Amino acid sequence: MSTSSLNGTWREPILAQFSLDIASVARLTVVADPDELLTEQGIVDGIRQRGFEIVPFEDHVAFRYAYERRFREVWDNGNDTNLVVVLRAARSDVSSLPFDLLQHAERDRRLLSFSLAELFPSLAPHVLSELDRGELNAVSAANQLFKPEPMGENATRDFLLRNVFRLDPVQIQSDTDLLRALLQRHYSGKIVPKSLDERLIHLLRSTGRWEDWPLEQILPSRASFLEFLQERWPIFLQGRLVSPDGGLREKPELYDLQFTGPKHLSFDHDDVRVYVDNLFTDGLLTPTNRLSRSLVEGTWMAVGVAGSQSADDTSRFRRLVELLHSNGPSPSSDHHEWARAAARWAEIVALRWSLPGDVASEDKDRFNSAHKQIEQSFYAWMDTHYASLHSLSYLPRPVMVHQIPKYMAHRVSSKGATAKLALVVVDGLAMDQWAVVRQEMPRRKWITEEFAAFAWVPTLTSVSRQSIFAGDPPFFFGQSLDTTRKEEQHWFRFWEDRGLRRGDAVYACQGTLEDDDNFIARICGKLDEPRCRIAGIVVGTIDQMLHGIVTGTDGMHAGVRHWAKRGSLWRLLDALVDRGFEVVVTADHGNVEGVGMGKPNVGATADERGERVHVFSNALLRSNVSANYPGSVEWPSIGLPDDYLALIAPPLRAFIGEGKRTVAHGGICIEEVIVPFITVARPA
Repeated sequence: MSTSSLNGTWREPILAQFSLDIASVARLTVVADPDELLTEQGIVDGIRQRGFEIVPFEDHVAFRYAYERRFREVWDNGNDTNLVVVLRAARSDVSSLPFDLLQHAERDRRLLSFSLAELFPSLAPHVLSELDRGELNAVSAANQLFKPEPMGENATRDFLLRNVFRLDPVQIQSDTDLLRALLQRHYSGKIVPKSLDERLIHLLRSTGRWEDWPLEQILPSRASFLEFLQERWPIFLQGRLVSPDGGLREKPELYDLQFTGPKHLSFDHDDVRVYVDNLFTDGLLTPTNRLSRSLVEGTWMAVGVAGSQSADDTSRFRRLVELLHSNGPSPSSDHHEWARAAARWAEIVALRWSLPGDVASEDKDRFNSAHKQIEQSFYAWMDTHYASLHSLSYLPRPVMVHQIPKYMAHRVSSKGATAKLALVVVDGLAMDQWAVVRQEMPRRKWITEEFAAFAWVPTLTSVSRQSIFAGDPPFFFGQSLDTTRKEEQHWFRFWEDRGLRRGDAVYACQGTLEDDDNFIARICGKLDEPRCRIAGIVVGTIDQMLHGIVTGTDGMHAGVRHWAKRGSLWRLLDALVDRGFEVVVTADHGNVEGVGMGKPNVGATADERGERVHVFSNALLRSNVSANYPGSVEWPSIGLPDDYLALIAPPLRAFIGEGKRTVAHGGICIEEVIVPFITVARPA
């Protein structure tokens, strides 16, 4: 979905209430939004472009603090700003808002409400509420095209499966049809609600055709589906490699299969082959080494058979760069598309620094050109859309890192008192470094699902990591933005505010010189406390490594790979999963290589000095420094205190000595801002 067309049909009645004319006469608008329609990126962008700022009403104390500091003081000083207060409840519940806000909104007739039932009266609102709000464009288009009569819940699910997710059980008549549907479902990256997956499984099972397929595993879980394909790929190859006399070219193997279902899949069908190449290119499937590459050389199957590591890496690197050029995001793409692009770019970066030292000059040029292009495009996107991200919903997955605790709290409330969740923040782990770490992951009895989230800018530990444990934007803890010492306090407060008792949640941060094994032993001691249900863990090894790197990204990757091979992260995940925890692994920020452009002599005028960012409390001082460093960015205080003013180095540059290399963070490069968001759990 593109956000360039903000006036999609379902958006029109909402955005019509936020015209520029209204902005000139109304300071305050209150919206009852029980279906979280004002968390969709196009709606948020459209409202902001019309001069309004959205603030959700979730907590009385936090809201009053933001309201008084960011709006009431501005109005009292005679300045204009337009506030939209959003209550995630029905209009009948607006009485929970502060009286002065209600009085103001009612006086100006700016008490509004929007709901799915009003926008889509023919479809069951309960079912629609399960959708990612980004899918409402497709719902609206299908609704206009087919003009359905009023539907119940199952009829609505069938309508959405056919017209939004292109999954029509009537069209699935053969094993190849089913395989193609599963590939389309998982490769698209669309978030299909659980009830729709369950409905599709029920409809498929009711035909009696798919009794041997493990649908309950491979339809809802992308990771399980990819493992299913990985198991069947070498079986398919052996079935295809028949010698002229009718015998097998190689002795068939006996396979120990984890998944039930047909052994032989039609990978060579035209509708399936179109996905296979990209699955291997993107690293979603791993080429098998059970067969000789010489048997498939020159055929389409060669992409899935391991050959020379160097040649395979070079070939895959080139294909990924081509895919990025032909199918990359633009400044008008949505945050989902940029998250997927970040994952693909991470694979490119990881491969670039695994290529042989005598890598061809054209491959270096390919990389440098692609790097420049993606950073420029990402900066343009950040400039337009970043300010909207913190207003988007944290369901079905968090968009920004500070939403992760709210996502976890939702999981706790939905699973009940037996739920145990752990958050592992690997400080400084960039997406490309996760791509390196993942290569060293041993086979385990847990399932990982890989996504991405956006860090806070400036991408500093004290800003972005602190926001994770506070569960709030940095604005709400402005007095501690120069330290991480209050993280544990933030973490406990967040969970106590949601009804947990002290002792239900634990926190552990790896010390600067603390050995990994000692740290894991210390964590296990906390996990074994009788009441422990929620764990917050900071792994500091990568960030400590980062600040000691002087050899660039290649040296950073070598250090990260060595750390992954030592296995401490896998032992930590084992310890958590063995104790019944669902785990989220993420990072507070990434990092990127930069070349020095000179070191500003800011002295005491900068509150914080980094290699990719300097922070000032005075706008004039920041502007004076910026003038001496062309291309540096005076970043707006989005989600930050008004006096926390970041000056960010240009993409791939750093505030260090001219021409020197460093790996650092603090800025808005894609490698710094988009970080891994990985869920780890035992298979169902």
